[in-house]
Amino acid sequence: MNIEEALTLIKNEYESASGRFPPFNSAHEGLAVIQEEFEELKAEVFLNHKYRSISAMRSEAVQVASMAIRFLVDVTEVKNV
Repeated sequence: MNIEEALTLIKNEYESASGRFPPFNSAHEGLAVIQEEFEELKAEVFLNHKYRSISAMRSEAVQVASMAIRFLVDVTEVKNV
């Protein structure tokens, strides 16, 4: 997989999640979602290599990355006050 393919997967996941779920309400909520996705990736990585799925690791990594981008968009946007 190259960077363009990886970024396409991440963008597609970001757009899909954004269509299904409202924006993060707070930094704490965004962090909790990222942590949840990270824990799912960690669980897959920590499986015995005989049982580990490259496809599942890829999917979880894409979800972590897309939620990190969502955090940037939803939480760190500077708002005019």
